[in-house]
Amino acid sequence: MNESAIPEAGGDRAAALDVVEALRRAGDVGRDLLKVDWGSTPLGVPESWPRSLSTMVRVVVSSRFAMWMAWGPELTFFCNEAYRRDTLGTKYPWALGRPAHEVWAEIWDDIGPRIEAVLRTGVATWDESLLLFLERSGYVEETYHTFSYSPLTDDAGAIVGMLCVVSEGTEQVVGERRMATLRELGSESTAGRDDREYLRAASRHLAANSQSLPFTLVYLFGEDEQSADLICSTGISADHPAAPLTLDGSRELPWWPLPELRQGETVIVDGIDSSFKDLPTGFWEKPPTQAAVLTLPHPLQSERPYGFLVVGANRYRPLDDQYLSFLGLIAAQLASGISSSRAYGEERRRAEELAELDRAKTAFFTNVSHELRTPLTLLIGPAEDALADAEQDLPEPQRHRLEMIARNGERLLKLVNTLLDFSRLESGRADSSFEAIDLARYTAELASMFDSAFARAGLRFEIDCPELPEPVFVDREMWAKIVLNLLSNALKFTFTGGVTVRLGHDGDTAWLAVADTGTGVDPIQQTRLFERFHRVPGARGRTHEGSGIGLALVAELAELHGGRVQVQSTPGVGSTFTVEVPFGHAHLADEKLASERREISVEREAADFLAEANRWLLPTEEPSAPAPSDAEIRERPRVLVVDDNADMRDYVTALLADEYLVATASDGAEALRMARTDPPDLVLTDVTMPVLDGFGLLAALHGDPATLQIPVVMLSARAGEEGVVEGLEAGAD
Repeated sequence: MNESAIPEAGGDRAAALDVVEALRRAGDVGRDLLKVDWGSTPLGVPESWPRSLSTMVRVVVSSRFAMWMAWGPELTFFCNEAYRRDTLGTKYPWALGRPAHEVWAEIWDDIGPRIEAVLRTGVATWDESLLLFLERSGYVEETYHTFSYSPLTDDAGAIVGMLCVVSEGTEQVVGERRMATLRELGSESTAGRDDREYLRAASRHLAANSQSLPFTLVYLFGEDEQSADLICSTGISADHPAAPLTLDGSRELPWWPLPELRQGETVIVDGIDSSFKDLPTGFWEKPPTQAAVLTLPHPLQSERPYGFLVVGANRYRPLDDQYLSFLGLIAAQLASGISSSRAYGEERRRAEELAELDRAKTAFFTNVSHELRTPLTLLIGPAEDALADAEQDLPEPQRHRLEMIARNGERLLKLVNTLLDFSRLESGRADSSFEAIDLARYTAELASMFDSAFARAGLRFEIDCPELPEPVFVDREMWAKIVLNLLSNALKFTFTGGVTVRLGHDGDTAWLAVADTGTGVDPIQQTRLFERFHRVPGARGRTHEGSGIGLALVAELAELHGGRVQVQSTPGVGSTFTVEVPFGHAHLADEKLASERREISVEREAADFLAEANRWLLPTEEPSAPAPSDAEIRERPRVLVVDDNADMRDYVTALLADEYLVATASDGAEALRMARTDPPDLVLTDVTMPVLDGFGLLAALHGDPATLQIPVVMLSARAGEEGVVEGLEAGAD
């Protein structure tokens, strides 16, 4: 534009100068507007523009917000730098000065009626995130715009054009859509599903985004890695040629490149709309032209991928890095779900195997317990008959042997019966019969059976069982086992002080508490006290004998009563075991309620527990042999026998007493003190003992120069070569 050509007329010349200067300052768009052949347009050269047009052009080109305007009979197109940068694309600078219907021919059906309404009525429009298919990048593109069309008037006030203020939100709309898919996919649970069930459930979320995912296929590799099976699909029928049920990578196929897939790779397949007829279109009117094939990666990069994902791409969005990143996240999420599902399935299979092993173990305990009871009865019965035979009195050595047989037979029978009880509980075949009883009286009777045992142990024993407000529904035999197990446990681990049995109630719950001043339990071990076969390592007790199921049995029996058992314990102070059971019978099945009272012998229920307790309290019996002379004492080797079982100490002592001077100790700690005070010629020790076991005693003896040379022979019930090797490696002789 030549400034000398601008007329001298005051207003027009000033306006023309203003618009020229404004265009010069407007960057590339302003300079390109000055290059337009305006004389060939209905608007004419700028010096002839009305002041209103010059003013609006200055407003538009100087704004930093995206704007375009149309003026005159052909709605000639103007825009600013922001609009050119954000929206116009490859149409620039061709679009400048052209009719608006030519510039936006591809969307004129959408925007033309809006513009016509503004020109006719003078009322502005408003559209938010309107979908428009623009051809600004060499292809038809899905875009979203929020904009307003406002009327523009000339100097006389007539509507001669429109102004569009626009904000493009394509990236935001598409990004939110993709994030929603990823969010929903991530929330899909894998619990209780195998990988195929999970993938089919997850495909619902892929189907919900048919704009970004017109169709999808998920394949999992077979064991041979040369074939893959279609697990699920979205947007495409199962019989479509593009969705074969099985892909065989050993053959050349006209579809998905199975042999080319490697861990983490993505393959782009072009021209799929020409390879397949009637491809699904998803949300759109036309089918995809490209597909992306992505592997479903295994968490371990060294392992082969689980399979692959095929996605028909939205033809109206570029398959660029952002799009591929979105598809990669989908593949990663599906792979993670497959991994979790397979891990869950593996855990479930392991759990089922463990449950089967548990059932087999329970059946084994049941069968073996039954099989053992018969020979045990035939051992114990004749022994007791012989001991009770008043007509044929036994000589003392024979009576002593039979008493030992009877005692240990009873001990073994109690253990067998306990295992049988536990196996019945585990298999759900426990024979229970609940009746309303005076729990205070029954509990006091059971506890009183231990009076003599606690007295022999030199312990205080208190029973505080006041009458409860109402009877309690319990199975008499099971309640007896609860009380007697807790009392037996308290006696085993209490050496000073005493034990107290209390009964009380709290609201609708009755409770039994057995408190002792024993060795206590470390807090870490308290959580495992009621586990089957768990024994607290290193706990000081009157013996190390036991099956480790007494407290577990208490917990199971309390649960059968609708209650629970708890423990509070402090090492070195003592423990309190509390069993809670509810009043009433609403928690019990009707068929479990006793129709008549069952008579249970308290003495019979307590007999086995008392016999075991008395064995713990047996004094060590020296062999009944003639007292050796002083010379014999000096000549005989001295042996220290160490075992926590009184009968075993007695038996081994009797075997050795004719040729050796025998001293005894009930645990490793006592034996260590004796060996350091008066070193023996040989130590004969059990392996499993309380306080300090055989291996601990062996290490302590070898660690002390005063006892290093004492030979140590270890006795153990452990069978097999492993036990022998373990002892020899520890330094046993």
